Amino acid sequence: MADTVPEPTVQSAVEHTLMPSEATEMEDARHDRVRVTVVTPERAVLDTSAEMVVLPLYDGEWAVLSGHAPFVARLGAGELRLKSGGAISQRWYVEFGFVQVRQDVVTLLTERAVPASEVTPALAEQARVEAASLPVGTPSERASKARARERAAGLAKVAARNTG
Repeated sequence: MADTVPEPTVQSAVEHTLMPSEATEMEDARHDRVRVTVVTPERAVLDTSAEMVVLPLYDGEWAVLSGHAPFVARLGAGELRLKSGGAISQRWYVEFGFVQVRQDVVTLLTERAVPASEVTPALAEQARVEAASLPVGTPSERASKARARERAAGLAKVAARNTG
């Protein structure tokens, strides 16, 4: 079972990410876990720990375990999976942004994060229709349409996992 903290604040996310306590670091290291913090523009939506984190990067998925080398990468639209005890403990849909991995702390700064269970096929279809209706006359419009298509594809993948 994941060690979840209800309704984390941006301050708690910053404290755990930039200034984690020695007790928190020792607890996570002792159990071969990584701390995971997800922050959106509105609030910190997740602050927990997991044995493995599977990240939806813009060019594919990437798994992070305790002791992973530091890196920064660009997020794509897709499913963030947290695994503990050999099974998936939490699933989230995240949309674009960046991830930093440093000293067994995984920090995601993302435009949007919602529990994967809230993503429905109807929501994915609505995103697909909206993406298809966007104009493509200028380079900026083409970029917006490509981003909307990626968002729709990410939603569709998460919705498909929810239904079967």
